[in-house]
Amino acid sequence: MTPVRVWDLPTRVFHWLLAACVVGLVVTANLGGLWMNWHLRLGHGVLALLLFRLCWGVVGGHWSRFSSFLYSPRTLRHYLRGDAPWTVEVGHSPLGALSVFAMLAALAAQVGSGLLSDDAIAFFGPLTRFASPDTVEWATWYHTAVGKWLVLGLVVLHLAALLYYRIVRRQALVAAMVTGDKHLEARAGELPTVADGAGTRALAMALAAGCAAVAWWVSSLGHP
Repeated sequence: MTPVRVWDLPTRVFHWLLAACVVGLVVTANLGGLWMNWHLRLGHGVLALLLFRLCWGVVGGHWSRFSSFLYSPRTLRHYLRGDAPWTVEVGHSPLGALSVFAMLAALAAQVGSGLLSDDAIAFFGPLTRFASPDTVEWATWYHTAVGKWLVLGLVVLHLAALLYYRIVRRQALVAAMVTGDKHLEARAGELPTVADGAGTRALAMALAAGCAAVAWWVSSLGHP
């Protein structure tokens, strides 16, 4: 077994920042009151992170690119039967890929509905003034009654999957997302090399700055 770089640093930083933001969003939403100011800030942070992941899914390290874990239904069937190629376990497995796409979609829907929400008391999203009252009402309902439970459900499934892989399959997925490396068989030398040097990180920082600027611009739309 040899260590193989699978997750580049930008992907790892994105993962842990997103996890921290989701935890912060849940906590601040339940605390309410003035904590909603931080809820709004964290929501814009998630928007920036999602934009970054969209870009990084195109230009990031090999296993971070969407093209590396867009599996066909046939591959998924083989994986569930246990006869898929061993390489599907290197990055995101077929089931892991479904989890990733579901989480990104759920978070995007939650952020989008949050931008259009209005609690009719003190807080409202920056895009509410561009939408009809019916749209704002629907977005507020989805954000508070559906979207948050969908995200929490996916988080619980994600944690359960991590425990399954750690206890049953003896794979330390959390450690790999910390160090960036997975310990694979010697044939792992056949795998693509993941660029994770200064150039890659500089590109990621430039993209992150641009995504943060877009998120800030969206937040400013609520102040005509």
